Amino acid sequence: MMTYLAMKRTAAAVLIGLAALSTSAQAGIEDYEFQLAQPEVKQDNAAEIQVRLVDKQTGKLVPDAVIFAQRVDMAPDGMEAMQAPIEALPSTEPGVYRFKAQLPMAGGWRLSLGAKVQGETGTVESKLVFKVVQ
Repeated sequence: MMTYLAMKRTAAAVLIGLAALSTSAQAGIEDYEFQLAQPEVKQDNAAEIQVRLVDKQTGKLVPDAVIFAQRVDMAPDGMEAMQAPIEALPSTEPGVYRFKAQLPMAGGWRLSLGAKVQGETGTVESKLVFKVVQ
């Protein structure tokens, strides 16, 4: 038969184990990433760029993020100063974010994003490189 002290220690160990499990199961801001929906975009003055926000722990798409920063430039081709106008478009499916950009030149482009995920502290920041083709 267990003594009171042994039961108390066992209960404490179980609680510590459960606390460790619950904190490791929660996602942190570093567990989210933007991914390009397509590696190539057609050269156009109204080109559409689509990205997915993914929870890396579950692989599921994350809807309703608030994107507060977006920029597109030609940094991959050594022309960071060559940036293009970009604007957010309405989403057509949860977890997929769309943008319209003026991409007048073929080559390497970079999409930089900053977003807040509901229920998380911190910012998801991504720099995604894609190719503009004619």
